[in-house]
Amino acid sequence: QVQLVQSGGGFVQTGGSLRLSCAVSGGTFSTYSMGWFRQAPGECRDFVSTITASGNTYYLEAVKGRFTISRDNAKNTVYLQMNSLKPEDTAVYYCAADSLPGRGSLGSIDTYDYWGQGTQVTVSS
Repeated sequence: QVQLVQSGGGFVQTGGSLRLSCAVSGGTFSTYSMGWFRQAPGECRDFVSTITASGNTYYLEAVKGRFTISRDNAKNTVYLQMNSLKPEDTAVYYCAADSLPGRGSLGSIDTYDYWGQGTQVTVSS
């Protein structure tokens, strides 16, 4: 069974940085597309970034230039480095795995089979 365990997150002031990690076990990580999504209170879960098995990356326009997604296949881990954080980045962040790439849009939550437990990121103004 595939499991995703997240770490990182927390509280930071505007302009600060945080790094999220997501360790994957029980599957063939190197073949998965891995995504990060976020959900603010009362809002839908929105796409933030994704990285394909081949290393192609995609970002929400609002985080381009500030967030960087990366993966380490040797450690079965995907990362989200978040710099220049803003209060509007406050949300619960989720990592997700697409175990059968090519089925659907990488920006859609429906494309992903497995999800991490979520981690809170709070950015104070």
